[in-house]
Amino acid sequence: MKKTAVVLLNLGGPDSLDAVQPFLENLFNDPDIFKLPFQKSLARYLSKKRAPKIEKQYEKIGGKSPIGMWTEKQRQMLETTLRTDNPNIDVLVAMRYWKPLTSETAQKIENGNYSKIILLPLYPHYSISTTGSSFNEWRRLYKGSVNTVFIDSYFDNPLYIKAINEKIDKALLKFPEEKMKNVHLVFSAHGTPVSYVKKGDPYSGHIKQTISAVMESRNENHSLCFQSKVGPAKWLEPSTDNMIKELASKGEKNLLIIPISFVSDHIETQYELCILYKKTADEVGIENYIVMEGLNDSQTFVNALYDVTKPYL
Repeated sequence: MKKTAVVLLNLGGPDSLDAVQPFLENLFNDPDIFKLPFQKSLARYLSKKRAPKIEKQYEKIGGKSPIGMWTEKQRQMLETTLRTDNPNIDVLVAMRYWKPLTSETAQKIENGNYSKIILLPLYPHYSISTTGSSFNEWRRLYKGSVNTVFIDSYFDNPLYIKAINEKIDKALLKFPEEKMKNVHLVFSAHGTPVSYVKKGDPYSGHIKQTISAVMESRNENHSLCFQSKVGPAKWLEPSTDNMIKELASKGEKNLLIIPISFVSDHIETQYELCILYKKTADEVGIENYIVMEGLNDSQTFVNALYDVTKPYL
């Protein structure tokens, strides 16, 4: 019996401190993000230079990235959900910068008995630096000729929006009861260089549409900001740390930080938001600073993935 492969595409993250340097080297080798002269040797040099600093960050969140664990959990949950309709569906994972790498998964599918491949990014919003890069890597490495579906975004899928709202509601319960009516929602998205927007990258527009859909059923005050800037180029603004300072200067005391471009926790949520920017918030007098957990093992989010995949099965 011919089978369908649903491939979850994600960034990946180091699964040990020893994996930090090779993970960074794979990242700096990505031609869709970094256009460097002598890219291979420069990627090695940069990754060795940055690894000690990044290792310290991973040490603070348990010595590895949780993204591998959550992606595997999402893979299992989606496979179970899809197989209720059709037992001949396998869900696999192809990570861009760490194991299981795209090359391993492409090989597995070439050796398997598949009549259809559905590439499903765990990036709801399309950017050349995430979905685009994963698609390009797949095209470079997959040598088979099986009919392949590329799902490029689902930023406004109603179940995806519902999953975010469920997590927001759960996080709001962590505030003191008398403060719940005065919580400011801070949507923090991973930034991109402004040059991407000028070239037509739809990512920042997709983020805004997601937030607007989330807020349709809510009435809290909210703001959008961007995190994780790297290098000297101009990136999307305002930055998350500046937004925290600005809100504090306007008298806000209760912030719920919502990682909006991520579907599971990893270093940008666990270290950058929970540790680094918590320090900023403490310094500027924010009394209650809470970071919403990622979608992680949300069944509603898995139902969204099912909903997005279903038309192509």
